[in-house]
Amino acid sequence: MIPISKPDIGAEEKAAVFEVLDSGMIAMGPRTAQFEQAFAEMCGVKHAIAVASGTTALHSALLANGVGPGDEVITTPFTFIATIDAIMYVGARPVFVDIDEETFNMDLEQVESVITPRTKAILPVHLYGYMCDMDRLQTLADKHGLKIIEDACQAHMATYKGKRAGSFGTGAFSFYATKNMMCGEGGMVTTNDDVIADQCRLIRNHGTRRRYYHEMLGFNFLMTDIEAAMGLVQLKRLPEFSEKRARNAAYLSAKIESVVTPTVKEGYGHVWHQYTVRVDGGRNRDAAVEQLGKAGITAGVYYPTPAHCQPHVQRVVGNVQLPVVERLSNEVMSLPVHTHLTQEDLETIVSEVNKL
Repeated sequence: MIPISKPDIGAEEKAAVFEVLDSGMIAMGPRTAQFEQAFAEMCGVKHAIAVASGTTALHSALLANGVGPGDEVITTPFTFIATIDAIMYVGARPVFVDIDEETFNMDLEQVESVITPRTKAILPVHLYGYMCDMDRLQTLADKHGLKIIEDACQAHMATYKGKRAGSFGTGAFSFYATKNMMCGEGGMVTTNDDVIADQCRLIRNHGTRRRYYHEMLGFNFLMTDIEAAMGLVQLKRLPEFSEKRARNAAYLSAKIESVVTPTVKEGYGHVWHQYTVRVDGGRNRDAAVEQLGKAGITAGVYYPTPAHCQPHVQRVVGNVQLPVVERLSNEVMSLPVHTHLTQEDLETIVSEVNKL
């Protein structure tokens, strides 16, 4: 089988992990601090705060920006459920807009129409590694005095007009095992705001900055030095990973003819966490996934049930109609684009997809 994803772990990552194990400093320590500094430099921000997961990064970012009970956060339903769960964790209400058919990101034409006096933040998701139109989003946020919290969990090193994901507001990243760079698990909050950074550091460690003195209610959102050691190596290799993914994506787009391939607009640096096509024309997407599986290719569906259709979300937001996301969730299919693909793999993927 050609898998949909495969972690790229080499000898250097293994050596880094064993060095931490041998040191005896397993919990959050010097490697975590080094990882934070290196990640902040990559994103072009003042602060990066390491946490336990992408979910806890989103949770921390919302809390640090003062989002809480009674507030509303505008976002997209076409995302992994953690985006929405984090909003609900802090007691806020997600407010959904539909998505753009070409980019799969939130339709910014609809955002202003759902802003209310309770709106506290806009939470764009840079889905599949492709950033939102941040100029338009920033204009809306400035006009209405709203916070921007970027879900950049799939967008490590992605760019918009030369500026990195995670540098426009408060960013949240994931280092889950399938991400473009990974630590097995872990996350990062990025910001240029000293106060937000300080709050995130308190939130992640039981509200303490000195041992056994707790200024606020916090959580155990700590990263380990084991994860950070792996992250440091992966971050160093990230440009190489990104180049390979881009090269694979370009080949697929040039050769695939049977389905709708992704569009990348000028000024955007896509990092291809997923290479997502559309099985359009009324064809059966699930049958296409099954057909590729029988041919030895694992295709993924991200995401078959949009967030506004999930039972626990519906109980909060009610019956929301979003026709574009509901249609595209039945058409999207992600193909392997990871760094382990060989030329033979790519040719096989193209050949089998073109038989659909």
